[in-house]
Amino acid sequence: MTVHTYSSREFTRDVGAAKRAAGQGPVFITDRGRPAFALLKIEDYYQLAGHHEVSLLEVMDAIPGGANIDFEPQRLQIEVKTVDFA
Repeated sequence: MTVHTYSSREFTRDVGAAKRAAGQGPVFITDRGRPAFALLKIEDYYQLAGHHEVSLLEVMDAIPGGANIDFEPQRLQIEVKTVDFA
């Protein structure tokens, strides 16, 4: 695991580089030379926090009163047609 450090100014100039670096390990963002923030991949955060990645179904189940919501989408009907390129 590689640890990268960016000053606040460097981070502001190239957020994309910091995000790519976070793929290899934590990124520390400094403010006046002292670590102020840490940028992590979400998987690393969940592991540190002892949480698992939340699925959309779990989010929907957590909505208060959501158990009484009926959702039955209409069935999609797709018609396939042949194309003549001549």
